[in-house]
Amino acid sequence: MDVAQRLDAYLTRIGLSAPPRPDAAGLAQVQAAHRQAIPFEHLDIPLGRGIDCSADAAFAKLVSGRRGGFCFEHNRLLADMLAALGFTNRVLLARVLLGNPPQLTPRTHCLVLVEIDSEPWIADAGFGGSYAPPMRLADGQEAMSGDGARHRLRHIGDDGYLPGSWLLERMGPRLATDGRVQSDEAWEAQFAFDTAQVAEADLALGSHWAATHPTSRFTNVTVASLCLPDGFASLVDRQLTVWRKGQEAERSELTEPHEYREVLARRFGLDLSAEEVAHLPLF
Repeated sequence: MDVAQRLDAYLTRIGLSAPPRPDAAGLAQVQAAHRQAIPFEHLDIPLGRGIDCSADAAFAKLVSGRRGGFCFEHNRLLADMLAALGFTNRVLLARVLLGNPPQLTPRTHCLVLVEIDSEPWIADAGFGGSYAPPMRLADGQEAMSGDGARHRLRHIGDDGYLPGSWLLERMGPRLATDGRVQSDEAWEAQFAFDTAQVAEADLALGSHWAATHPTSRFTNVTVASLCLPDGFASLVDRQLTVWRKGQEAERSELTEPHEYREVLARRFGLDLSAEEVAHLPLF
């Protein structure tokens, strides 16, 4: 499959009938469509299959295989498809700070640095805890997402500064997240990053740590999420939460494997077999 065929398949997967223009509006359209069509999930980790974040593997899994993935897979795919659409871009690494972790986290998140009209923007289709729209990379830049949350970028240090030279913050409804946000009305750190060049080996190392380390979130909690145009759906272990702005949240505890499998299919578009669901460390 050549680049044009891959792009056509990707646009079909995310529900776009035509390629967006390589501008700020087009970037926002692609990222939103991607995150509303392709779920965040890391089910291959508890299933013992591991994660391959190479370009071919991410496309085969998320597009051809109609599965979801975690950040290294989502943003590898997003970067490749943005390039096919005419966006100059490269991948960055970040430290997740959502939930105020007690110790400095490793660089186990990735995002995409995009050039639009000679200015840097950030895009992220792979953050499983909430949604942030693309933003111009400038100190104090703010944006609002469809769920009513505000997002802010702050320049916090020079290159090499820990936890990073840039900080993305969020303030908004806790129900539009996977539960790690602590307030509806306070700015909270989402992740920190810098703009250093990233090698493929760096991505592979971050992905491997996230998929295997005993302290990683993904080896301790089983998560799926999907962004909605005006809300968020999350499945954290057996707790389902679906929320839309202005509505009461739908909450339920899934007690049987067949319920879990049905919710994966109905809410997240994930078709796992009964044997696969039984193998998850949930029941």
